[in-house]
Amino acid sequence: MKRGLGELESTIMDRMWAYHKPASVRDVLEDLRKDREIAYTTVMTVMDKLHTKGLLKRKPVGRAYVYEPVASKEAYTAELMRDSLAASGNQAATLVHFLERLTPEEATALEAALQVFPPGGRKQ
Repeated sequence: MKRGLGELESTIMDRMWAYHKPASVRDVLEDLRKDREIAYTTVMTVMDKLHTKGLLKRKPVGRAYVYEPVASKEAYTAELMRDSLAASGNQAATLVHFLERLTPEEATALEAALQVFPPGGRKQ
């Protein structure tokens, strides 16, 4: 089962998803420094780990790398949800507990999703 992201990993991924374009370590560093003091090497190390984990892809540009997310935040979250469900032991019971805890807004989002992708349907 995949583990969730650490606090700094999550912050960096949120920034990367928000950019909607490739970004360098320097770009992310300057963005993060608006909210906190952080070292270039710290950001570089975390982005390298996110690349190793398969969350970021990178390509060399000059002497540095430019990174971008491999998948959308929604796709990443869906994969975490699916992994948790698969590891639950009793998927039906887990789904029932999940549904019991939905807020009205979440239930509305689920209903809308089911209109697009009905139960039993398979995405090709």
